Amino acid sequence: MSGHSKFANIKHKKEKNDAAKGKIFTVIGREIAVAVKEGGADPANNSKLRDVIAKAKANNMPNDTIERGIKKAAGDANSVNYESLTYEGYGPSGVAIIVDALTDNKNRTAANVRSAFTKGNGNVGTPGSVSYMFDKKGQIIIDKEECEMDADDLMMLALDAGAEDFSEEEDSFEVYTDPDSFSQVREALEKEGVPMLEAGVTMIPQTWVELSDEDDIKKLNRILDLLDADDDVQAVYHNWDE
Repeated sequence: MSGHSKFANIKHKKEKNDAAKGKIFTVIGREIAVAVKEGGADPANNSKLRDVIAKAKANNMPNDTIERGIKKAAGDANSVNYESLTYEGYGPSGVAIIVDALTDNKNRTAANVRSAFTKGNGNVGTPGSVSYMFDKKGQIIIDKEECEMDADDLMMLALDAGAEDFSEEEDSFEVYTDPDSFSQVREALEKEGVPMLEAGVTMIPQTWVELSDEDDIKKLNRILDLLDADDDVQAVYHNWDE
């Protein structure tokens, strides 16, 4: 699974930077609201909510903030209804970009996403225009320093729980699952006390694009920075080999 580790580590750093400016809490807050609306406020009966809570804890979201988010979504019939949207497009030199959003205003989000692409000399494509270049997978990142379990034991635990693949990188263990098996694998690891840096369903590029032109790199970073700054944007996936 070459290339995955690089993607995972970049994504992890990006999320930690976002956490510093509060963006990740906004992202997770919306995910909590959607999970509660779809499956109820009891995590015991809502695997999607359990997954979001695990993500929240991995990003150091305070428990009272999590509880407040759940209660607000469950108790307020007039609370905001977020719609899930996905945009696909290209950055400079054909870099493929997928944008996941949760929004209460489709027109605003579409305009902002289109503007981000345009300002970085990219363009928004039609649905399916780049997603075929990615595989949707559950991905769990485990910090080696934090994990006391032997690599072989951890691998067997993950595979027995239903994981598709396991890899040992320089500073992390990485587990990959089918999206439908993600929750059960994550919960099996959690039950055994395995500390997870990051756990979620993500888009893994099948191929990578290298950029050598400094202007292209600058423009692509412009697109990614603008998307990262947009509260409606939940996640951005790309196949730029940084």
